[in-house]
Amino acid sequence: MQENHALTTRQRKLSKFLSLLLRHRPARFPIQLDAEGYASLAEIIHILHGLPNFRWASRADVEAVVEAPGRRRFEIAGGQIRALYGHTAFRPDYTPVTPPALLYHGTAPEHLDAIRREGLRPMERRYVHLAATPATAHSIAIRHTTTPVILTIDAEQAHANGIAFYHPTDEIYLCAQLPPDYLEIPQ
Repeated sequence: MQENHALTTRQRKLSKFLSLLLRHRPARFPIQLDAEGYASLAEIIHILHGLPNFRWASRADVEAVVEAPGRRRFEIAGGQIRALYGHTAFRPDYTPVTPPALLYHGTAPEHLDAIRREGLRPMERRYVHLAATPATAHSIAIRHTTTPVILTIDAEQAHANGIAFYHPTDEIYLCAQLPPDYLEIPQ
């Protein structure tokens, strides 16, 4: 995981578990997520201390994961914590934004035919993830394929035509889906 290179092995495991708690399987644990995906940080710490593999985790450890260099995955606001994107268990509410003219999405070559037909869909996630730069799109896609193809998104036109975009982090934009009309796909 290139973006987590500064994290210790324990912190990487903690980051993955926080993703499970806050993105993918919150119903498996005694926590309540609000409409924006926030949960009580105290409740999260309590859950961690009840699990043999995470009894060592303190608030400072969680904060180290949140503040780690690279793409931000979580945020703490007051006594609340949430995953910023990548949810599969529910669709958090975000405030719509005006995107930059172009956004980018990295994918594997074997997905291009389906993308040409159907556009970008969230698949097992709740939103389509788009990057602010080609480099960020590449760094995300390289985790899934050794030969990423970077698509250019005409976000300005998509937004003008009513597609809502959200901006949970500096590097990531989200939308519900993108028809192929707004995609520039390399041949």
